[in-house]
Amino acid sequence: MTIKEILAEAKTRMDKSINVLGNNLQAIRAGRANPRLLDRITVDYYGTPTPLNQIGNVSVPEARMMVIKPWEKNMLKAIEKAIQTSELGLNPNNDGEVIRLIFPELNAERRKDLTKQVKKYGEEAKVAVRAIRRDAIEQVKKLKKDSLCTEDEQHKAEEDAQKLTDKAIKEIDNVQAAKEKEIMEV
Repeated sequence: MTIKEILAEAKTRMDKSINVLGNNLQAIRAGRANPRLLDRITVDYYGTPTPLNQIGNVSVPEARMMVIKPWEKNMLKAIEKAIQTSELGLNPNNDGEVIRLIFPELNAERRKDLTKQVKKYGEEAKVAVRAIRRDAIEQVKKLKKDSLCTEDEQHKAEEDAQKLTDKAIKEIDNVQAAKEKEIMEV
């Protein structure tokens, strides 16, 4: 493996860490209805755990309401149970045809809790990025030890790995700040 390949792999892994952070943050509700909140919920569909969005249509008719219309009416109870047992903290309204989810206004305490959760996810992403940098630098040092690169190439590669890390951490900070702003919006 060359230095170029090591750095390219590190960049790819760092980008994946940022994408995972984005997906984790989308699952945090910010007081508005967003169908992505239901992506992690699975429903028992004839004995098979199936993602909720594969069992029916999910729509957002209003800013604070989501409607789930299952393709089979007999799935209403299973969907309702899956939502109640999820960490969303929502109480579904089942009218026999569709399930309505009403998103209440977030109070100040809940906003602070959600902001802490966002910071936790951001810190986890930063730790992952730093671990990727460490792995890349170790691989470069191994190349140097095996006499496959010069000391100057090693130092340049370590600087490049640090630049990739700095760029990824800046992106993580931007994603985290945007989500915190969305949560704190009244």
